[in-house]
Amino acid sequence: MKIAVSGKGGAGKSTVSAQLVRSFALHGVPVFAVDADPDANLGLVLGLDPQKLEQLRPLIELEEVIAAKNAGGGALVDLNPDVSDVLESYTLQDGIVRFLKMGALKQGGTACYCKENSFLNSILTTMLLDRSEAVVLDMSAGIEHLTRGTARGIKVMLVVVEPSRVGVSTALAVDRLSRDLEIPEIYFVGNKIRTPEDSAFLEESLPAERFVGMLAFSEQVLEKARRGVPLVSTLDDLLPGMEKIYEKISGR
Repeated sequence: MKIAVSGKGGAGKSTVSAQLVRSFALHGVPVFAVDADPDANLGLVLGLDPQKLEQLRPLIELEEVIAAKNAGGGALVDLNPDVSDVLESYTLQDGIVRFLKMGALKQGGTACYCKENSFLNSILTTMLLDRSEAVVLDMSAGIEHLTRGTARGIKVMLVVVEPSRVGVSTALAVDRLSRDLEIPEIYFVGNKIRTPEDSAFLEESLPAERFVGMLAFSEQVLEKARRGVPLVSTLDDLLPGMEKIYEKISGR
């Protein structure tokens, strides 16, 4: 199962992504946890060692590896370099969870951005199309890491939305981008729900039949974030409603 998670900044993408990663692991499913948001914090939300996270370089910054994968850095760009060894050497492993940071895509006008972006594209292609492990991608709102090619491997786009006009606007934009990439299943998750009115607002603003769950605002999540401890250690630690969301989108 390959899942991308997107939504407005602050909506709780990383929290939901971490809960999904731990859900797969607690059910015995090996999983890649991929931080594809330039404002990377998925590793901390997962409760991984901060010192090891600090030492883990974003893949986009592996200049020497990127150069080697492109025949030493010549003018030509290998659009499909073999990167299987990268997934073994540049991930942080925690049991059956493997964590990696993608880093921000290079923009036009930046030196060698084609080689770097082709490298990231090959990483995603390998994980999404060639590997058997589950994958949870914690995306930015723009889902810019996904191309039409890599999107073929995504089974579900999960759009996290908080009950606000801005949150709904971003969710609609992600929905549109996901449909443009022909991602087959696009669902919404309401997050930070405090009242029945919050749920009603979201179901009136977005297609109600595509909501797979509503997650209540949690003081416990805030407290664990302040203490820097894992959000999920057992199935009992999952946010109320998260197990059902996992079951729906994983087909279990």
